[in-house]
Amino acid sequence: MVLSASDVIPARTHEQTFPNWLKRSNAVPRRSLLRTARATSPLIDANRLDYYHQLERERIHLLLIDDAAKGLDDVAAGKVKDARSVIQSIKRRRSE
Repeated sequence: MVLSASDVIPARTHEQTFPNWLKRSNAVPRRSLLRTARATSPLIDANRLDYYHQLERERIHLLLIDDAAKGLDDVAAGKVKDARSVIQSIKRRRSE
């Protein structure tokens, strides 16, 4: 999420105007609260938060599909090992 200078409200200004500002926040894309010049709490609309969560789930699904494709390519290229032999090898290294 990219923030611009217009998205930032200093904490001192915000303390007095929070109730009115919160009522108007649906009309504003997003804002961040500041405490000592550091963003502490981004405020976003609940619908936008749901949208961000949906995008994250879709990104995870795409990464899983990509990993599965790489795995299938490895199998097709013969880059496979027997699971039992790999586990035994790991156990031997741990016991050394």
